[in-house]
Order: sequence, then C-alpha cells, then structure tokens
Amino acid sequence: MLPLMDLLDRAEALSGDADRADLLERLRHARRRLHDPHVRVLVVGELKQGKSQLVNALVNAPVCPVDDDVATSVTTVVGWSAAPTAVLIGLPPSADGTRDVDPARLRRTTIPIDAHSRCVAERRAPDGSPVDCSEVGLPRHVLAGGLVLVDTPGVGGIGSAEGAATMAALPSADAVLLVSDAGQEYSAPEIEFLQQALAVCPNVACVLTKTDLYPHWRAVADLDRRHLQRAGVRAPLIPVSSNLRLLAARRQDRDLHDESGFPELIRYLRDEVVDNAGVLARRSVAHDVLTVTDHLLMAGRAQLSALEDPAGGETLIAGLQTGRQNAGELRRRSARWQQVLQDGVTDLTADIEYDLRDRLRRIGREAEEAIDETDPGPVWDEFDEWLGQRVRATVAANFVWAHERAQWLAAQVAAQFDATDIALPELVAGDDDEALELVARLERVEVERVSRTQKVIVALRGSYGGVLMFGMVTAIALGMSLINPISVGVGVILGGRAYREDKANRVRKRQAEAKLAVKRHLDEVVFQVSKDSKDRLRRLQRVLRDHFSTRADELVRSLDESIRSAREATRTGPDERAGTLGELRARVADLEQLRADAERYALPALEAVPA
Repeated sequence: MLPLMDLLDRAEALSGDADRADLLERLRHARRRLHDPHVRVLVVGELKQGKSQLVNALVNAPVCPVDDDVATSVTTVVGWSAAPTAVLIGLPPSADGTRDVDPARLRRTTIPIDAHSRCVAERRAPDGSPVDCSEVGLPRHVLAGGLVLVDTPGVGGIGSAEGAATMAALPSADAVLLVSDAGQEYSAPEIEFLQQALAVCPNVACVLTKTDLYPHWRAVADLDRRHLQRAGVRAPLIPVSSNLRLLAARRQDRDLHDESGFPELIRYLRDEVVDNAGVLARRSVAHDVLTVTDHLLMAGRAQLSALEDPAGGETLIAGLQTGRQNAGELRRRSARWQQVLQDGVTDLTADIEYDLRDRLRRIGREAEEAIDETDPGPVWDEFDEWLGQRVRATVAANFVWAHERAQWLAAQVAAQFDATDIALPELVAGDDDEALELVARLERVEVERVSRTQKVIVALRGSYGGVLMFGMVTAIALGMSLINPISVGVGVILGGRAYREDKANRVRKRQAEAKLAVKRHLDEVVFQVSKDSKDRLRRLQRVLRDHFSTRADELVRSLDESIRSAREATRTGPDERAGTLGELRARVADLEQLRADAERYALPALEAVPA
C-alpha cells in the first residue's frame, strides 16, 4: 500500500499546484477507498447447519452462540482489532412504541467478550434493551488482512423469514459462504438461494460442514457437486469439520488441522477473496492517479509546446479548441443521456412494481384457495408462517431481478458515452433489509370460543320450531301430547342441523376475515416494498448522473486550462520564456514520471484481476 500512498501524495501535490480542486476531490475519494481494507464475507445457510460454529472455528473463539436449542437470531460481524471487543447494537423504541429505524439513534452497548454469546442468544443487552446486531473484534491473523465475517440468521432458503434481509445485504458483500451440513444433499431452496446469490454477488463458495459426524460425507459432497453442475452454479465446494479445527487448535495438532479441511477454506478466503479485493482496490486507485496525471499533462504539455514553438501556438490552440468543442459535445450528449436514464428508470420502476404485484397476486390466489379448503382459525399460526415465507421469497426474487435490471440499465447508459476514460461506476445497493420490518404483521383471525351452554342454546333454538310443529301435527292426527317421542326426535335432528349450520357460518365468517386480512397484508407489502424499490432506483439514477457529469466536467475544464495556458504562453516575452521553460519542463517531467510510476504499479494489478 505504501507505493500507492506515495503516488497519491505526489498526485495531490501536483493537483494543488495546478489549482484543480475537482481532481483533488477525486484523489481524496481514492485515498478513502484505499484506507478501507474491509472485505465482507457473508456466512449464510439454513438453520442448524453449523454457520456459527464455522465462524467460531475460523477465529478460534466462541464468539457466536452454538447450542442444540439456540439459533442465531441476530447478525454478528466479526473483524480484526488489537484487543478483544464486543458491542451490541439496537434500535431504541420510539414515542409511539414502535422500533425507531433512524441509524443516527442506534444504541451501542460495549460488553465483555465472554458475555457476547449469551446476549446474542437472548437478544437482550445486560440492561434489558433489545439487540438487533452485534460487532466483535479479535486479534486474529486470519482477520488481519481486512477480512470481516458476517454470521447471519438462518435463511431457510430463499423463502425464509430472514431471506429478504440476507438478499438485501448481498450487493455490499465481497463474498458469500453458503453453509450446509453433510447430513443430506442440497435442497431445492438452497440451490435456488445459490442461483439468486450469484446474480447479485458473483464470488460465492459452498461449505459442507460436520464431516466428522457423517461417515458418508464424501457421497453427499459428490451429490452436491452434481446438483451445482446441473443448476449451472459455478462455485467451489469445500468440506470442513469445525470440531476438528477447534480440537486441533487446542492440541496444536497440525495433522488434525489439515484433516479438518480448514486450510483449503482459509486459502480460498485469502487468495480468492481478500487478495482479489485488494487487487481491485489498487487497480481503481492506480486508474484514478493515471487519469489525474493525464488531465494535468494536457495543460502542461500545451503550455510547454506553445513556449517552445511560439510560431505554432495558434495551430496548437486551434487543435485544443476543436477538442474543447468535442468535449462540449460530450456534455451535450450527457444531457441526452440523462433523458435516456430518466426514461429507463421510469420504465424499470413500472416493470419492477408490476412484477411484484403479479407475484403477490399469485400468492393471494393460493392463500384464498388454502383458506377455502379449511377453517383458518385453528391453523392460523402455520398459515401465517407459510404466507410470510412466500412473501419474503417473492420480495427477495423481486429484489434480485431489480438489481440485475439496474446493472443492465447502468451499462445501457454508459454506452451513451464513447469517451475511453469514462468508466462505469460501482453500483452497490444500500441497506434495504428494513423494508419488510415496516410492514404490519398479518392480522390474527381468532377462533371464537363457544361454551357448552351456547351450543345447547343454539341447538334448542333450532329444535324449538321442529318440536312445536311436529308436536301439533301428531297431537291433531294421532291424539298424542305436544311433546312426544316423534316431535322430540325431529327436534333433536333439527337442533343438530342448526348447530352444524351455526358452526359452518362461523367458519365462513373466519374465512372471509382471513381473506380480508391477507388482502390488507399484501397491499401493505406492495406499498412498502414499492417505496423501497423506487428509492433504490432514484439512488441509482443519482449515482450515474453524478458520475458521468463529473467526468465530463473534468475533461472540459482540463481542455479549458490547456487553451488558457497555451494562450498565455504565446503572449510570453523572450525574456520571461527562458525562466518559465525550465520550471515548466520540470513540472511536466514530474507528471510524466508520476504517470510512468502509476502505470508500472497498475500493470501487475490489472494482470491479476480474473476475467
């Protein structure tokens, strides 16, 4: 990193001498990017697959709760620090009793590292406040390169209760580890999750855990590889045993450590994740330095040429003015590009909302069919869980599709610019995992309790007419009393029928209430998720607009500076020319040397980047 920091220092000094605040801002942004070494790796998977134990084994510390009856319910971020630290993060309740989602009001509670697992498992800080996520810092060699492990709650496939939040976090991740134990081959939800994850985060690896518990793990690994091949998922499969890794660490046993499979996993994280992220960062910074020196050289060389050849100064200025006109055309083309972007965002917003509504309509029809087939009251908890999974699966799929379309739109907009020095910016989605948290829960359909007395009253009310009617008929026709065995028998039959009809009416009432609750819930999902999608696309529009407008403005200003410097040079007298030439030649030589150094440093990074 030191050579890059030296390049940035030299580039900033030369940009400051040239009074180019725009280029200075670009270099400061590159410096901030270089100073952020964090490489986020999401550890995802279904419940009870060994995710938390995998993280514990990687860092050789029990920082994540592991128990047969305890599942990870909050996200835990594990990174490097000089001393062990643990911080619990929670959203405080607002005045109306709801959770306040303002990030500025996050409550951070520092706790002893040995209390972290218990607090995370209970989702409660020592003072009783709720915990939404946690951060752990450890002095571990595996984390020293900037690696950050994110232990996520069990996703249960793409359609789980936590799947939408996990999918929303994928664009900001450098890599994803899908964890599945060796007890059985991949399920359909896991394969679906892998396909969705690869569409958002291309660096995905599969980790097969608990190989020490299942003697047939090699057969399961072969089956999983065939499933991945049939699904078109290009991801490495790494079998590991967290228990063997922890045991090897306690015994300092190298052979046991190799048998655990963790050397291959650590090698993947170091070579394929951390090193590649560093290569991409170095390439980006080197490209920024090269671009800045090109802009500065444009003015310096123009002024130097005009000083060295005053007679050809007018020809040089004419050529620069032609370039200035071309740059102006670039700026005008950006105006047309903004219209293309606006139209694209409008169409994309409509398509995404239609896709979401269409998916939710199908869920609504399935829910109504399920409600019509049974009494929703006794099975409402199971129905609520099923509906929640289907809704989150739909939102996650809609999110992935929107992300793919956004990338496509960015490429289409970038095609409007044919300037070779204008690159496509990185498009990273923000934290959108709170979209479904703002959706009100599905209204509960209560089962009305009917006491035995109420049942008897309903039956008597239905049997009263039958007893009276058939009692009178038998009294007149047969001379029997009003209440006789025939009238009583008919009354019992009609009373049972009345009770069954009353029960059926109560079921139909619950079915109608359930359908109305589902409709209101799906409408709320459409309202919240559509708002979230529109916000995401507006951010995309601003990122693209600002990026390309800034690049075009830099080019126009560099040409303006070149024209101004060349004109000043042509007006320089012979006495001043000699002194100015020496100073200008030295500055141009410094710029050319800086560019050569940046180019030499960028070449290895460019060659190391995978296709």
